[in-house]
Amino acid sequence: MITHRLLQRLVLGFVFLFPHISISQAYWWKDAVFYEVFVRSFYDSNGDGKGDINGLIEKLDYLNDGNPSTQSDLGVTALWLMPIMPSPSYHGYDVTDYYGVESDYGNRQAFKNLIDSAHARGIKVIIDLVMNHSSSSHPWFQSALGSVNSPFRDYYIWEDSNPGFTGPWGQTVWHPRNGKWNYGIFWNEMPDLNYRNTSVQTEMKSVARFWTDSMHVDGFRLDAIQYLVEDGTQLSGTPETFAYIEDWSSNFKSVHPEVMTVGEIWSPTAVGVPYVQDGRLDMCFEFDLAESIISSLLANSPNTFQNMMNTVNTSFPESRYGTFLTNHDINRSFDQLGQNTDKAKLAAAVYLTLPGTPFIYYGEEIGMTGTGNDETKRKPMQWSNLANAGFSWGTPWEPLASNYNLVNVAAQQQDNTSLWHTYQQFISVRKENTALRKGAYKVMADVNTELIGYARYTNDELLLVIHNFTGNDVSNAAFALGATNLPEGNYAVIDLLHPEDQLATVTLGAGGNITNYEPGVDVAAYGTRILSVQIAPGFKTITSNKSLLIYPNPTDDKLQILANDNQVLEFIRVFDVLGNLVMNSNKLDFSVKSLPAGNYLVQVKFQNEILRDSKFIKE
Repeated sequence: MITHRLLQRLVLGFVFLFPHISISQAYWWKDAVFYEVFVRSFYDSNGDGKGDINGLIEKLDYLNDGNPSTQSDLGVTALWLMPIMPSPSYHGYDVTDYYGVESDYGNRQAFKNLIDSAHARGIKVIIDLVMNHSSSSHPWFQSALGSVNSPFRDYYIWEDSNPGFTGPWGQTVWHPRNGKWNYGIFWNEMPDLNYRNTSVQTEMKSVARFWTDSMHVDGFRLDAIQYLVEDGTQLSGTPETFAYIEDWSSNFKSVHPEVMTVGEIWSPTAVGVPYVQDGRLDMCFEFDLAESIISSLLANSPNTFQNMMNTVNTSFPESRYGTFLTNHDINRSFDQLGQNTDKAKLAAAVYLTLPGTPFIYYGEEIGMTGTGNDETKRKPMQWSNLANAGFSWGTPWEPLASNYNLVNVAAQQQDNTSLWHTYQQFISVRKENTALRKGAYKVMADVNTELIGYARYTNDELLLVIHNFTGNDVSNAAFALGATNLPEGNYAVIDLLHPEDQLATVTLGAGGNITNYEPGVDVAAYGTRILSVQIAPGFKTITSNKSLLIYPNPTDDKLQILANDNQVLEFIRVFDVLGNLVMNSNKLDFSVKSLPAGNYLVQVKFQNEILRDSKFIKE
């Protein structure tokens, strides 16, 4: 069996043999922002009332158009597709063909087209893989059901009499079948596969290799993976489950080290951690953390979230967990938050600034609603106020939410204060700042119980993130921070979300700690501030995806900023390498002759645009 250490060596060796695959590519998911899509509910391209693969392709530009100079897309960089394999159920979690594509959605060629179209835009695609069980309609099970001598009989779990025990939430797990008893932890029509059978083990390795080798998926979301192998009444987390996951993963990662895996372990944090150890999975979803974000917002206090985040941060290696608010099995976050848009914005700000890899459930970015039965949580996407919310010109497979004429993508894209724009903004900030994607996490001591502040930092970047969990502005924020090993000194501070605000400088003491910092600005009700400490030489400010053109560069006197005729200048600031503000200008051409020779950062803010920056050399 390939161990985690051996697997790392294989990855490095593969990178050496194939230099076009870098280590960063092999761990691309650390930089990603995922978007969970239920294909049936996303967009219908042919009018049959069901979303399909071609419809998803048509909407890829909404997710990420691949053009960094545009501002009309959400900016996500990866998709998780709920099951796309053939199934008798609308949701697809009972598979009848592990090598096929659901005919309601398209075919294999349509799926390949999706992969190509997504990759052309810089979007990775992972698919749901339901390894624990098949559909009772799967040919394997039908054969096994028909004869005790079927070659597929041992693909499933049978007993002559009812063993009598129930499942982890009291459900029936043994189901009568033709005088015998068959095991299925979720439903009698979802019989569990028997992973003590080496043929099943080999089959599922072949399934993974088909989707990686032939269909070019970028990874797998593994449904109910903790229930893979049972040992008597121990139904989850058995040593055999861990052993097979490691063996299964190494089978395709030895060839495709860049393919990622994320497991659904819907259990407390401590239960999930072993699944990302010893070369098993790349990460798993953090359900406890998701619940803590929601509950803290409802309580108007960050305490529950802060305590849970401390547990998560110290439990998982290398931030190997997925952050989210809700998914297809959970009441939608907007409903849980009382349909309070301010709280929904703060929820987005929280999990998009944390370690780990964020996952957005489709429609969450516009505040779609849905509670109760699963179909209600998976209603069609609300694109516009047109008939059927612009989802289909046919009759939708599931009725639209009644509020689609007010809550839809088109309306929110036109409103700069909308929830959609909040998601777009925080996705952009995360993409532009390495510290938010890969940096360390450390809670700051705070005199205000209404606030939580934490640092995200790398060797040359320090961001101080502050969230206000109450409905009142807070004006007396003050923080302390333990050692970060960043260089001592006094540094300018810029709010990446409000670059026009003037903030107090901050002092980093021995070990890069902060004994007391008062930014000197309010933190708005349910608001967030991301304070960038301007540590030389890595100036980090929020930037647009447009280049800031300045010339001449280097210069010994004049500096000219190029702008379109319709751009209205708000301000220009010049900083030295220590982060000190050395010059202001209200003109696009100005003299820097008085500045000493050296490297400088120039920041420019145009009206209705986020801050842009560039560097220049003064000769």
